Amino acid sequence: MTTHTRRLASVVLAGAAVIGAACQEPPPAAAPPPPEVYVADVVQRDVPVYLDLVGQAKGFQDVDIRARVEGFLESVNFREGSTVRKGDLLYEIDRKPLEATLAQARADQATADARLQKANNDVARYTPLVAKQAVSQQELDNAKSEQDAAKSQLEAAKAAVEKSTLDLGYTRITAPIDGLIGTTQVKAGNLVGRGESTLLTTISQINPMLFRIGVTEADYLRITRRVQAGGVQRDKVQIALTLSDGGVYPEPGKVNAVERAVDPTTGTLGIELLFANPQLILRPGQYGRVRVLIEEKPGALLVQQRAVQELQNLYNVAVVEGTKVAFRTVKVGLRVDNMWVIEEGLKLGDKVVVEGLQRIQDGMTVTPKPAPAAPAAGEAK
Repeated sequence: MTTHTRRLASVVLAGAAVIGAACQEPPPAAAPPPPEVYVADVVQRDVPVYLDLVGQAKGFQDVDIRARVEGFLESVNFREGSTVRKGDLLYEIDRKPLEATLAQARADQATADARLQKANNDVARYTPLVAKQAVSQQELDNAKSEQDAAKSQLEAAKAAVEKSTLDLGYTRITAPIDGLIGTTQVKAGNLVGRGESTLLTTISQINPMLFRIGVTEADYLRITRRVQAGGVQRDKVQIALTLSDGGVYPEPGKVNAVERAVDPTTGTLGIELLFANPQLILRPGQYGRVRVLIEEKPGALLVQQRAVQELQNLYNVAVVEGTKVAFRTVKVGLRVDNMWVIEEGLKLGDKVVVEGLQRIQDGMTVTPKPAPAAPAAGEAK
């Protein structure tokens, strides 16, 4: 065999080997394992249903202290922001002009009294003389008219003295109630009371404290029906207050008063709640969140919120039966911390996917693993 022939045979054999290798089918690839998902049981427990409302505190009594007479303020006799007692001296207004007015009124009273005495004497003297025709009836009638006028003048003078005495007393402004006094709106030397009763400061009785909230008509009816059904007495409704720092106020609240009518502009009914305030923590104007227990929902079914998917107002959960996934449409209810109450679509004992939802489809085979336990349920919202 020549060299050329041997080379040609080698090329033919190599080509045949290549064609034979190309015609062989590759071994099938191994199927991927089923995706892992974490599942949790549907749990059942009694759920307290709460109503959360934002409100504002105000004093049990908020009394504006005003100047009732005109004059220059001589002194401010309290420490701003302190607690005062009923009768404590707060302000003093210059007394001298009013003392002069009182002296003039007393002088006018004395003059009117003298005139009345003279008129009484004239009537007493003229009465027997008329019977003897020593004086005319006209003179007696004039004397009686003078007597009536003098009586009226004396009454007016007494009223002026009484008013001047009251005005003089108003120069000493005292606390009408026990409470917390605010900052003063005027300082010593200011003219107060000219043309109006100048606001000086405000005193608030803050133990107990009132907390005002607005309840919608629907929520008010829910609470009222529960009370009427005997579920709870009005003064036994559980009311808790959460302050702006997130802390829960230690004293429970109770209903103090309910407004007569619904506010047409907001559609809410005003309710005043009463909270004891022995440590004076609450102050007028503070905001907080009131939580009112409406009802107890017994035997509610709950799942973790992350197990629920929402799409176009439809709620779905993935239920694992053995190793198969089935998506179900459910009706959700209240949210309880990180749990969701399920009204329809699930039953006790179902296992729902809480992690790995993005990797599964309806009817898919999965490898379920137990999810970490969710925290205990708290209050419903």
